[in-house]
Parts: sequence; structure tokens; C-alpha cells
Amino acid sequence: MQAFEQREALLERRQQDVATDTLWGKLSLAQKFAASSLAQFGYDLTYIRNSNAGSLAILLCNGNPATISSEGEINTSPDIVIRH
Repeated sequence: MQAFEQREALLERRQQDVATDTLWGKLSLAQKFAASSLAQFGYDLTYIRNSNAGSLAILLCNGNPATISSEGEINTSPDIVIRH
């Protein structure tokens, strides 16, 4: 039973890693640099929103959002609502 639980945990972690890798590949170079600096403070890339104005990377740390514009500008106090 314990081996099954460990296997399930590993599979779930791999799926999250693949999702993060996929998102990472969609970031601009400037966003990648900014995301790397935020990762040092515990932020995780959650999703990317695309619009006519460009892409907006959304990162979370303990439920607190941060955004990175397509130009790499970081906003750690964005006026956004994260739905769960």
C-alpha cells in the first residue's frame, strides 16, 4: 500500500513539473529572468494570461500573487483576483 502511495505522489509531482516546463517555455526571455528572481523568494509560476497587450505571467507564493509583464516588469501587489 505504501509503495502505491509513493508512486502516486511521484506521478503527481511529475505532472506538475511537466506543466511548469510547458509554461516556462511560453515565457519571454525577460519574463524568464524575472521569474527566476522571484523563484528565489518562493514564488511558483502558476499560469500565463495572453491578451492584445501581451502575455502576463502569474506567480504565487503562499497565496500571494505576483505578475510579470511581457517586458519583464514585476508587480508583487497586482490588482487581480485568483480563483481557486
